[in-house]
Amino acid sequence: MKDVFLKKNERIDDLQLKGLKIIQNTKGFCFGIDAVLLANFCEIKLDSTVVDLGTGTGIIPLIIYGKNEINKIYGIEIQQEVADMAERSVELNGLEENIKILNMDLRNIEEVIKVNSIDVVVSNPPYMDKGTGIINPNDKKAISRHEIRGGLEDIIEKAKRLLKHNGRFYMIHRPNRLVDILYYLRKHKLEPKTLRFIHSKMSEAPNLVLIKSIKAAKPELKIEAPLYVYNEDGEYTNEIHEIYGLDD
Repeated sequence: MKDVFLKKNERIDDLQLKGLKIIQNTKGFCFGIDAVLLANFCEIKLDSTVVDLGTGTGIIPLIIYGKNEINKIYGIEIQQEVADMAERSVELNGLEENIKILNMDLRNIEEVIKVNSIDVVVSNPPYMDKGTGIINPNDKKAISRHEIRGGLEDIIEKAKRLLKHNGRFYMIHRPNRLVDILYYLRKHKLEPKTLRFIHSKMSEAPNLVLIKSIKAAKPELKIEAPLYVYNEDGEYTNEIHEIYGLDD
């Protein structure tokens, strides 16, 4: 574990996964459960090359590295300050050879990564259209939550361009965008294969959905059993305890 410089309002959190740690900003953007659930939803084959579109603080590459034997992970992040946090987290863990943070617009990704060269693409994108909801005056949060620097179709189109034939694309999003998501996936030859809805509690409607698609695959969609975050008493469910490693 290397020493890294921490800026104002930053802290180091232990991921409870193979000694990995991450830098977060208490006044800015911290990762949420959606990123953790997405990283655990991914099926990563041995020695795969992975791209995370909109990596934020780099949480998804760190978890994927901790749970899989991968070749290389690229984290793409347009916000310079957030990308810097992610890069310092990579340095903190001594993973410069395994994880590469690229501070750039994902719409220009083909300038750096060849088309048809990636095994797995993942994305935890902004959930809200640019014209919906209240834009947060904190730019880091606004860009992370609203489609200000590229929309849903941009992400899906770039995933398709990057992936090898039969490569896998994993995404988490809101159920109210599901029609758009499925439309854009099929439009760009990423066939939806698996959906899993996430509910805060069994008594509540889903507020997130995990989606797996495969490039140039045949149509056949599987709906997995729902994932519940909390029991009715407000405690984490057994599955969430297992995902977070809380019972270790």
